[in-house]
Amino acid sequence: MTMDLPITLSRCPVSIKIKLEPSRGIPVVPKTHEGELTDKQIVDYKEQRTQFLSWLLKEGKAPEKAEGYSPYTVSNTAYRTAQFDRWMWDQKNRYHYPPESDDAAAYMDWLAVADKTQTDKGKKQEALKRCSKWLHHEHGRDEWNFEYSFDGSGGNHQPQDFLTREERRVIRQVALNEGSLPAYSTLTAEERSGWKHYVANVLGKDYTDVTEEDWDEVNGWEITSLVWTSLDVGFRPAEVGNATTEWVDATNGVLRIPKAESSKNEGNWTVSVTDRTATALSRWLEERELYDRYEETDTLWLTSHGNPWGSKSLRRLLHRLCDYAGIETANRKMSWYTIRHSVGTYMTKERDLAAAKAQLRHKNPVTTMKYDQVPVEDRRDALDRMG
Repeated sequence: MTMDLPITLSRCPVSIKIKLEPSRGIPVVPKTHEGELTDKQIVDYKEQRTQFLSWLLKEGKAPEKAEGYSPYTVSNTAYRTAQFDRWMWDQKNRYHYPPESDDAAAYMDWLAVADKTQTDKGKKQEALKRCSKWLHHEHGRDEWNFEYSFDGSGGNHQPQDFLTREERRVIRQVALNEGSLPAYSTLTAEERSGWKHYVANVLGKDYTDVTEEDWDEVNGWEITSLVWTSLDVGFRPAEVGNATTEWVDATNGVLRIPKAESSKNEGNWTVSVTDRTATALSRWLEERELYDRYEETDTLWLTSHGNPWGSKSLRRLLHRLCDYAGIETANRKMSWYTIRHSVGTYMTKERDLAAAKAQLRHKNPVTTMKYDQVPVEDRRDALDRMG
């Protein structure tokens, strides 16, 4: 099923329809998809794909200049994104559109080990970036970050920038200074009573002895626990937003991430954290009970506005921590994935690739990922040495 899509030419005040030759037709809904979708799903898919491909033609290349891609480029993008869509449905065993960042991340994990040329991998990644660009500009979604950067000219795929060992240690230290309790003067009498019990417990004082000055002696654990946990387990941005209190097993120093969050794997992920991170999580879970914005949710961390953390908010947090730590960011691609890549880099050096894959929860639909045979305790030792 192909369609003629409108394209607005730059410097031209009218919208012009271009008649594409059959061999250059843009596949809105490829014939291979028709047998996999119901009539209603085809209608929905066709409508959204038409919007996506029309946007690429009209302004996808440079939205700020209303400059689109050529029909040839859009046609190739249509084929490659349709292949991704079909792959995504096979993994989920259901129709789903538009795709999410986790879908793209899983596809990249699959491509990394797939028997395909680097050029093919690079072209497929470019197509997904265009899809992400459309979702960002037209639907307000965060743009996708990719763990791998494939070279379309045939080079090897390499992880993006990562924190050095020393940078990890400094980031961990400055995160310890992040966070404060609600101002004493802003609390109601009932709220103040709850926080006084918390402050008394932290400082080891009797409840009746707690004063307003004691508020300055206690820092909050929210941001500290978020950053330290990410430094240990290499959270993707979406995982920070999806994390719940049920994941935390501070007593045993692990996170237990449910099967639903681990794609096609046969069981739950058990991921190591350091003892100090486990302590930070324990303190945060206790403190968390006192915040109104957490009353009706089990989400582990929310922004100060009560929203789940996303790529942009986490990037701003990391840049703020880097500023405090004196880490230069001007000539580096510094996103939350920078933390994740440092975990993979140094876990591999300290242990081996199997330990890194287990700690990072890599999704691979080609080869069923078996749980790492390296004991959780050994991975925790590696984290301690990594800083």
